[in-house]
Amino acid sequence: MSISHSQTNEAAPSFEPSRWLPGGHLQTLWNPFFRRMPALPRRRERLWLADGDFLDLDWHGPHEAEVPLVLVLHGLTGSSNSHYVIGLQQRLAERGWASVAANWRGCSGEPNLLPRAYHSGASDDLAEVIAHLQATRPLAPLHAVGYSLGGNVLLKYLGETGAKAPLQKAVAVSVPYRLDQCADRIGLGFSRVYQAHFMKAMVAYVKDKQQRFQHEGLTEHLGALQRLGSLSGMRTFWDFDGRFTAPLHGYVDANDYYRRASSRYFLPDIRVPTLLIQAEDDPFVFRHSLPEPGELSATTTLELHANGGHVGFVEGSPLKPGYYLERRIPQWLGA
Repeated sequence: MSISHSQTNEAAPSFEPSRWLPGGHLQTLWNPFFRRMPALPRRRERLWLADGDFLDLDWHGPHEAEVPLVLVLHGLTGSSNSHYVIGLQQRLAERGWASVAANWRGCSGEPNLLPRAYHSGASDDLAEVIAHLQATRPLAPLHAVGYSLGGNVLLKYLGETGAKAPLQKAVAVSVPYRLDQCADRIGLGFSRVYQAHFMKAMVAYVKDKQQRFQHEGLTEHLGALQRLGSLSGMRTFWDFDGRFTAPLHGYVDANDYYRRASSRYFLPDIRVPTLLIQAEDDPFVFRHSLPEPGELSATTTLELHANGGHVGFVEGSPLKPGYYLERRIPQWLGA
């Protein structure tokens, strides 16, 4: 493990990846396919956005006004039910902290109301969530944790807001810092399996919206999606983002979207204490896509591990696996 550009003398706890999960792929696949998650009692709140759409927020933990509050942001095709979200919310509650998991547009089990979707550059939606949390719990110290796409959005937001960001601390895990390079990386070797999974899920996401618009007679919204072209033949992120994400959200093309939404370009302007946790064997991210120490602000720490995969970081034995992220993140936020 190497740690770069730390603003603190606090040492990271050691992470020893499980020997029974060698390599980035097994680390990546263990959680979504084999980890059993407990049912977590949560309170759902619907947040209405300024443009008339909605996000669903799932609260867990104590309701006291001054208890620290952590906003948790899931990744692409995930939700508040993703294993890493539930696991973190559970550990935070054990420390007496409150948490709220945001579902990006259309990710809470119900298609959203507008043609626009969620994407890696949606820091405007994140800003509305954070303003709502500030108004709801004005006395609570506010933190944020983002995974993968959620981490990219969080870092972009932190760079855009600089010293005005109302967060005490932030953590970003397994971030696709350069979206163009990650779109290339996921098309190589075994990673094409993940690419196929994401393509299937994202096409289904758009089809669900189309069906809702058709069922409710929202012909204008339906037309906005249909004008983007056919959903068939989507094999790569370049295909999907070029045909759907970019034109729908005001970008010229996939290149423009990747350039303007990639968090790597926003890192120098971050002023909130921020921890970046990344693995060199992440099957979604090239090693050269990770930021160099000189790109990081003085408040940012890059914790780079040789192993861990993509939002994996599994330790312990097969009978008693452990989850480094759920150990490390609460520990760092509370330090």
